[in-house]
Formats: sequence, structure tokens, C-alpha cells
Amino acid sequence: METDTIAAISTPIGEGAIAIVRLTGEDAIQITSKVFKGKNLLEVDSHTMNYGKIMEPETQEIADEVMVSVMRAPKTFTREDVVEINCHGGMVAVNRVLEIVLSEGARLAEPGEFTKRAFLNGRIDLSQAEAVMDLIRAKTDKAMNVALKQMDGRLSGLIQRLRQDLLETVAHVEVNIDYPEYDDVEEMSHDMMRTKTKEVHGEIEELLSVAKQGKILREGLATAIIGRPNVGKSSLMNTLVQENKAIVTEIPGTTRDIIEEYVNVRGVPLRLVDTAGIRETEDIVERIGVERSRQVLKESDLILFVLNNNEPLIDEDLKLFEAIQGLEYIVIINKTDLEQKLDLDKVKELAGERSIVATSLLKEEGVDELEKAIADTFFAGEIDTGDLTYVSNVRHIQLLKKAKKALEDAMEGLELGMPLDIVQIDVTRTWEFLGEIIGDTASDSLIDQLFSQFCLGK
Repeated sequence: METDTIAAISTPIGEGAIAIVRLTGEDAIQITSKVFKGKNLLEVDSHTMNYGKIMEPETQEIADEVMVSVMRAPKTFTREDVVEINCHGGMVAVNRVLEIVLSEGARLAEPGEFTKRAFLNGRIDLSQAEAVMDLIRAKTDKAMNVALKQMDGRLSGLIQRLRQDLLETVAHVEVNIDYPEYDDVEEMSHDMMRTKTKEVHGEIEELLSVAKQGKILREGLATAIIGRPNVGKSSLMNTLVQENKAIVTEIPGTTRDIIEEYVNVRGVPLRLVDTAGIRETEDIVERIGVERSRQVLKESDLILFVLNNNEPLIDEDLKLFEAIQGLEYIVIINKTDLEQKLDLDKVKELAGERSIVATSLLKEEGVDELEKAIADTFFAGEIDTGDLTYVSNVRHIQLLKKAKKALEDAMEGLELGMPLDIVQIDVTRTWEFLGEIIGDTASDSLIDQLFSQFCLGK
């Protein structure tokens, strides 16, 4: 177990009102007290804020005026002594304070090392640790709610209960195998194993059934806006983003690259991509943009296909319909404030079961209907982040799939009448896969890899 004291800047880089230098470890309070002029930090009550100054160790000049939080173990995030130095926000001031505490014996923390210590000291499990970064990176309030519930232990509690059920079943069967006092013990053991594996399998299936929505809330929908030039793609992006992120002109081919922006549509985070118009062109720069657009289509979760109400369908539109067949898309008929020249019956025929939304982006009409269509496409309307336990992490989803497959192997073995000690191998594998989610059976290399993805100071 790590016992040295680490320190890092825990607030974002740049200028601000306040910046925080955080320390954790057995010497965190002692190191800070050496350079703090004010109350004796070694004697102050835990979980108090203390006004004073950080002094240069050699010259005893004032480095900064600060407020110091002292939090003693074990009631801290890391279950170690923690000190947070609230100094003036600005790179010079905060770096100066950090350099001073490092010179007095603290070590610069590695990315995610504070949270890693919380995990290693039993304060949180691995799934809760990962939820910390999900909370930091949340793009919408719905995504934040899912991360908060996971950080609070909702997923952990469910996984631990499932593992305990499997463990008790395996232990009970082991006892029956080792001490067969009754003639019908084998049949009883088979029935118990069959019932419990079916129950756990059902709960894992339920978790996986909402995993797609959870992953969307966590990572956002990769959403491409396509259409031939000058149909209103950039105007649509600007309307959704509510800022002028893309250049809007009457000149075809203005968007020559891919513009990305995150937007919140009824709690669904969209990673919105405004692509160059897909068309044949001799312009080398524009041609590169068009090729990138074709690649974006293949990687998109959702496509917003914009058509011009004021123009008839042409070959380029038909080619775009062909390009997105088999993908998830919504057709947007824009410029409904102008005379209709578009063959709506033909559009409905080509779109099939896909949603069609009419808009006039110039007059900001039809935007609510479009947002509803997006939410309905992936969440059938309302997103429930209250009662449901969402699995949003790709690592968790893959482990749940492995656990589900191992249980199915066990259930198949039971149906074929295989010996229970053979069936138990698959049940034990399920227990181990579930353990990896919360870190009970995770390898050291996996733990190091996960925490290396955290930001410095967290």
C-alpha cells in the first residue's frame, strides 16, 4: 500500500478566482504546516478551513494568501489525511504553491492517483472510481445523474448481490456433493443451480437491455448532418447549438471540413458533426472534406439528412438515400417557408419507417418536433434516470456479456445433465467476470491502465 504523500493541482489549468492544490498521505498535514503561517495545522480540528499565508521556505517571503482545508483520516475521500490549499487562481500563484509543498517532501501525483488511493484503501470500488470520471465528463444532466448513482454504489450493490447469490449457490452445492446424506440430494442441487442461474441471467439481461441507452448518455450520440450543399445543414447545427459555430452562406461548398460540437437534446448528448456536402467536385480541398464526410457516415449513431423543400429531388439526393440505407437516420425537410417543389410522396417512400420532420430554420419552426424525434428514436420518449440502474461503461458491458455467456453455458450443461462440478466451472467464471466490474478480481495492470486515463489531481 502506498504511504508517501502526493500533491497536485486539482482545478483546471488557466486563470480563475480560486485554484486548489491537494495533498493526501500520512505527512500531508505536517508538510503543509511547515510552510503555512497561521494556526497550527497539526492542532486544528478536522474538516475545518483555516486562513493564513503560504511562505517561501528559504526566504520566508509570502508566496500567497490562502485558505487551507484540513481533513483527517479516515473520513476523507482517500481514507488518508487530506489537505486542500485554496489559493488565488492563476498559473503563477498555484504553481508556486505546488512547488513549495513538493520541495518539502510531497511527490507529484500521477493521473488519477487520488481516486486510485480511494480504491486501494477500500473507500470505493472500481466501478465507483470509474464513475468519478464519468461525472467529470458528463455532457448533460441525465448523464450526470447516471454517474452520480453509479458513484453512490447503485451498480456496485447490484453486482455484489448477484455475486453473493452465485457464491452461496456454489457453496451449497459443494456441501451437498461432499456430504450426500439423502438420496435426492443430487436432484435438489440441480434444481437449486438451475433456479439461481436463471435468476441471475435474467438480471444481467435486464442490465444489458438498457446498456445502449446508458452508453449513449455517457459518450453521446455520434450524429452526422448530411445533405447536398445549401440545404441548411450549417443552419441546423447553429440552431441546435444556439451559437454560430458554422459559416452560413449561399455559396455551395462553404463547409470544407468537419465541424464537431456537443449539444444537449432533451437530456441526450449529441456529438454533432456538420459535414461537407457530399457531391462530385473538382476542388481538391473540398474533395478531401467530402471523403471525410463519407467516413463519418459509417461511424455515426444517428444521421440527420436535410432536404430542401424548395427544390425537387435530384440524383445527389437519391445517392445520399442509398448511402444511408441500413443506418439510423431522420429526414429533415427544411425551408418550408418557401414554395414546395419537393415530392413528399417520393421522400416518404424512400424513407420508409424513418421519421420525417418539417422545419423552417430561418423562422425557427419545427425544432421542437426534431428534438422529440431524436429522443424518441433512442429512448422512446422520456429518459428514466431515477429507478433504472444504467450500465454505461464499455468495459462493464463487455464483462456483463461474458458473464451472461458463461451462465448460458452453465444452463446448457444443466439441461444436458452434466455433472454439477463441471457446471460450477461456468458459474465460477460468471462470478469472476462480475468481480472484475467492481475490482474484486481485476488485475493490477488493468487497475493501473484505468487510473492512468484520469485527469491529474483527481
